[in-house]
Amino acid sequence: MHRNLPHTQERTERRISAATSLSMCALTVIAQIATTLLLTRFLREQANYAYFVLGLAGALVAIRVYQRPGSPSYKLAWMCLLLALPVSGMILFCLWGGTHQAKNLSLRKVAPPTERESVWMESGNNVARLSRQSPAWGRLASYLQRRGFLLYRNTRARYFSDGAEFFRDLIARMERAEVYIFLEYYILAEGRIWDQMFAVLKERAAAGVEVRIIFDDFGNLTRLSDDTLQAMQNAGIEVEVFNPVHRYVNRIYFNYRDHRKIAVIDGQWAYTGGINVGDEYANLVVRFGHWKDTGVCIEGAGAWGFASQFIQMWKMIGRTLPNEDDYYRPRHVAEGGPGWCQPFTDGPLNNPDNPIEETYLQLISSAKRFLYITTPYYAVEESMQQALCIAADAGVDVRLLVPAVPDKKYAYVVAETYWGELLRHGVRIYRYTPGFLHAKSVMVDREVALIGSTNMDYRTFQLHYECGVLLYHMPVVEELLEDLDQVMAQSAQYTLEEWNKRPWLRRFFASLLRLFAIWL
Repeated sequence: MHRNLPHTQERTERRISAATSLSMCALTVIAQIATTLLLTRFLREQANYAYFVLGLAGALVAIRVYQRPGSPSYKLAWMCLLLALPVSGMILFCLWGGTHQAKNLSLRKVAPPTERESVWMESGNNVARLSRQSPAWGRLASYLQRRGFLLYRNTRARYFSDGAEFFRDLIARMERAEVYIFLEYYILAEGRIWDQMFAVLKERAAAGVEVRIIFDDFGNLTRLSDDTLQAMQNAGIEVEVFNPVHRYVNRIYFNYRDHRKIAVIDGQWAYTGGINVGDEYANLVVRFGHWKDTGVCIEGAGAWGFASQFIQMWKMIGRTLPNEDDYYRPRHVAEGGPGWCQPFTDGPLNNPDNPIEETYLQLISSAKRFLYITTPYYAVEESMQQALCIAADAGVDVRLLVPAVPDKKYAYVVAETYWGELLRHGVRIYRYTPGFLHAKSVMVDREVALIGSTNMDYRTFQLHYECGVLLYHMPVVEELLEDLDQVMAQSAQYTLEEWNKRPWLRRFFASLLRLFAIWL
């Protein structure tokens, strides 16, 4: 039996609610100004005393923020806001909860499917083997295993250097699904790609295959119509909306999003990367020049890691499955190629323990020869900035690949504020001149690769539900390196001289925006 999806009236309510939520931020500033004017006009001599009380209250809240655990930059932004604009700051603090990011989104804290003791032992043996071959990567794998993410062998990986190739393979694989198809995406946009996918999903659902989809509400407010939602339900597809905007107008919880990109077929094949479901990801429409994105298909034992992540999120949202968790395990696991893989996730319910941020730090600090990173956005903590600088100073070939045509100009100018320090320490920065580089990947020493939905910014590390896979000593690492070489061949190297020549007005506004990068 299928849950009823939002009707037209409710979809309209969701869009109005989103606009209302955004407007509330502006209204807090108006409240600050209005309070100051009213105090000045009606209290006159007492205005200074009254405003002193408000400032003192803001300072006390700022002290409370300072004493909480969590991101130093996140706390600094709140403290500046509370001290500079106490009325606005306190209103927003009450709405957003300050630095307390384990929000109540109506998500239940649900454990992933239970693994047998023999599976844990096999993962432990894999970590031991990896440690003997590469001690640094063994430590990283052990760190993630302690947080519940198993290390798998008997897995093959295929790398996709563009969205069109990725979708061709994914759709062809879905056509052969026999048991289930799980899809979890931040953006699920109507268009030619979706039409192809929906035709396959509809046919497979009619053939008795379980089809379940999770998509983020905020990411699809204007990209998925009521008719499409209804057609999915009529086709027998189970759909769940993550964090419906209209439920949380009073708390502005739309800041917390499901940014994952996961597709799982029969527990045997799993896809992830930076690619959402949308025509721009396959360059069928032009947005910000050529859209460069990447993905990976995991085939074999490691695919279960992503199936487990989807099942956990499905239950956290409050849904149930018609079968036991073990039903969704792969029926047959063939012998895989060399190396190991380790799927993992992160989200605000983990804060202040952030596995994705810690994984980036360990990858950077463990690099000995090469460290290549692709990211569309860059706004990081001082610890990660310094880790990159130290790696470059130590002789590691550190390269940061970013877009030359950004989708968000304000995010780009914030990223620029970090680049001067990186350049002075020898980090090489390449801007992808054909257009927008949306790929999210890390390659270290031609030994390890990270591919997933993760950006290098505060949203990924603090606010979003994200996913990724570490690939240790697998042939796909070399495929990623070859693609990165091609990206750099199409890119222009950014220099310290260019950075120093930025207009003063751009520098000024970039510095202000950087202070509040946690919300950008």
